[in-house]
Amino acid sequence: MDTISSYMTSDHHRCDELFSQAEAVASGQDWGRIAADSQVFLDAMRHHFRMEEDVLFPAFEQRTGMSMGPTQVMRMEHVQMRELFDAMADAVKQQDRDEFLGQAETLLVMMQQHNMKEEQMLYLMIDQAMAGEMEDVLLQMRAVGA
Repeated sequence: MDTISSYMTSDHHRCDELFSQAEAVASGQDWGRIAADSQVFLDAMRHHFRMEEDVLFPAFEQRTGMSMGPTQVMRMEHVQMRELFDAMADAVKQQDRDEFLGQAETLLVMMQQHNMKEEQMLYLMIDQAMAGEMEDVLLQMRAVGA
């Protein structure tokens, strides 16, 4: 059986792979492919955030009563990353490779720090707090539309 931490960590890895692909393609000249690959990555990240913000975090907060703790910090970081997503999308529209890669570099650092906090602390806390409801929470997250 999956745990929440294994499921979400696996999704982090999937998003990381899509990021790497988008970043690698951005060194080329094919703006159609750059746009497509970056959109796939951005869609995957937005889906990941929806699983957390619509299902996982509320379930954890309801179970523990902690609404101003680690989930609030993660939500604030999601806002910051969404701003970078928008900047990257704008750079693609403008076909500005340097801007795209600069925003991507900033995002990479932020994602690495964010993922480490979730994987090494928050998800483990959630696994423990939600042990009796884990299967239901996983089903709800899997049902979140892409």
